[in-house]
Amino acid sequence: MTGEPSGGVAVRPADPDDALDVRRVVDGALLDVPEDLDDRIRAGDVLVAADDGSVVGAIVLDGSHVEAVAVRRRRRGDGVGSELVDAAAGRVDGPLTADFRPAIRPFYESIGFDVDGSGENERLRGRLHERFD
Repeated sequence: MTGEPSGGVAVRPADPDDALDVRRVVDGALLDVPEDLDDRIRAGDVLVAADDGSVVGAIVLDGSHVEAVAVRRRRRGDGVGSELVDAAAGRVDGPLTADFRPAIRPFYESIGFDVDGSGENERLRGRLHERFD
């Protein structure tokens, strides 16, 4: 599920040279940057969306759990986050899960997550079932 989506980006596994850009994108979305980000990149658990070589979005996984989906502000609403989630869903066995702030609920629901309020610390929990193209 990598390639050139409608948003004009290519989704691919992050490489070690992307680490700083991934940190900036995740931090810019006011999300926590995992301490073991470099290890996750080496393990293939981080995907990036790139536009003309520039990282405009990233998704950080822990198995089939989404730790973070982040998109640069100027590219939000272009389908970049959805493309990252689609690519991640195609790489894992079973459904993707995520815990997120209530303000992000519309994004997760718009891409097919079933959302409930069982997360910790006032966070919601979502589960993405099978995606059909």
